[in-house]
Amino acid sequence: MNSDRILCTHRTLPYSTQAIYDAFASAAVLASWWGPDGFTNSFEIFDFKVGGNWVFTMHGPDGNTYPNKSIFTALVPAERIVIRHDCPPSFTLTVQLSSVEAGTHLTWEQEFDDVETAQAVKARVGTANEQNLDRLTRALGRTASAA
Repeated sequence: MNSDRILCTHRTLPYSTQAIYDAFASAAVLASWWGPDGFTNSFEIFDFKVGGNWVFTMHGPDGNTYPNKSIFTALVPAERIVIRHDCPPSFTLTVQLSSVEAGTHLTWEQEFDDVETAQAVKARVGTANEQNLDRLTRALGRTASAA
């Protein structure tokens, strides 16, 4: 954690900033990789624009379902995606994309609304975010192979 309320994950991926941005912008691609290992998603609303809603259900490998509601608060193509997770646990996710020689350096920063929530989810969120980025990397690999 960078502070008591912020969890940050970094990774360099061998893909362009635009390819990574597109993996967020496409409902079909995003649904294929969003979440930790074993999770699947059903999207009800996916309005990828500033102020647009994203309403979906994550289906856990244990059979439990997790309803989610988010709002896209900032979108800068090939550079930045900001998503407000508008249900518990409440946080703002900022994904920053920077071109580097090896591809794209991705920064995944979750700022929770309060210290208590951040500390309560810290242990599982760090691992879950790493798995999420692993799944993104695999999805990008499939997309690149199909092109």
